[in-house]
Amino acid sequence: MKELLEVLAKALVDHPEDVIVAQVDTEKSVHLQLVVAPGDMGKVIGKQGKIANAIRTIVKAAAVKDGRRVHVDIDQ
Repeated sequence: MKELLEVLAKALVDHPEDVIVAQVDTEKSVHLQLVVAPGDMGKVIGKQGKIANAIRTIVKAAAVKDGRRVHVDIDQ
């Protein structure tokens, strides 16, 4: 799931070298933190948060295979 989030984020931003994804695993859930350059925040979030919600939906759908819950946070 970490790799999926990283690929999605790098495809959206102008500075893919600044994309960092941190992952913390627990028994039943995964917490992912996406960090992008300040100038790329708007591209990752989108109008009214639509792109951010789409990213979360895709990652959550991938997590269903493992039977785990995923939380995605986006920071700069």
